[in-house]
Amino acid sequence: MATMLLVPHHPPLSSPNSLFSLHPLLRLSPLRTSTTTTRTVRPLSVSSASSSSSALQALIFDCDGVILESEHLHRQAYNDAFSHFNVRCPSSPSSSYQPLNWDSHFYDDLQNRIGGGKPKMRWYFKEHGWPSSTISETPPEDDADRAMLIDTLQVEPRPGVLRLMDEAKDAGKKLAVCSAATKSSVVLCLENLIGIERFKSLDCFLAGDDVKEKKPDPSIYLTAAKKLGLSAKECLVVEDSVIGLQAATSAGMSCVITYTSSTSNQDFKDAIAIYPDLSNVRLKDLESLLENVVAAT
Repeated sequence: MATMLLVPHHPPLSSPNSLFSLHPLLRLSPLRTSTTTTRTVRPLSVSSASSSSSALQALIFDCDGVILESEHLHRQAYNDAFSHFNVRCPSSPSSSYQPLNWDSHFYDDLQNRIGGGKPKMRWYFKEHGWPSSTISETPPEDDADRAMLIDTLQVEPRPGVLRLMDEAKDAGKKLAVCSAATKSSVVLCLENLIGIERFKSLDCFLAGDDVKEKKPDPSIYLTAAKKLGLSAKECLVVEDSVIGLQAATSAGMSCVITYTSSTSNQDFKDAIAIYPDLSNVRLKDLESLLENVVAAT
């Protein structure tokens, strides 16, 4: 799981055009629909809180399951997109168009040579021929149509994540990412998923390589708070699983849950709020939640 903390004095950044990620938590916006219902836990009444008096100084996001949907692997997500849009490429210059599917051997080689979701597809189509699809019945011939094809096929972060990050930046909160995955894989994922500018602006980035114990051990959250110079009560964690929730609460931090289809039935009784995603969650809502938790202690 990865974690992000929202940080001060950076203007909001526009959503990056290059978004990918298929590892554990991918959301193919045109493909995926959710059948889970919204569950929101509000153990305390939510009152408005100004940013100047807010107890919230850092917002911590788990990565897999929160920023992206972790039930799909990267390669599977690409293939889901190709299948959904009936993407067909010529297997050879003289052959008929065939459904595109990247097998594991090919993708292992591809991901070690080409960084980023859009660059992978652009390289492949240049090498093997631009495809036909339900997006374009005939292969796109100009740069604008080719860009539209790749943009449509590209995997996106879960709803509300980038907006919430930008809101926090604009409000002067601290931003960090803490992931249990290996650093090299998380860096590649996040640079493409949230954009290089957002990634470089993080005040703290920790991966599984940086701590001895993995979640549900609280080490990664405690280390992040120390690096940010904040107390646990000033940090709010966004998680998707009970293991992440346990890690956050063991670190003395409040936690909200944005569950996925694979974690929706877990017991989140210790969370201060539960959401199916972050599309309708604003920074002021999270500030109010944490403010009430602090006031009640």
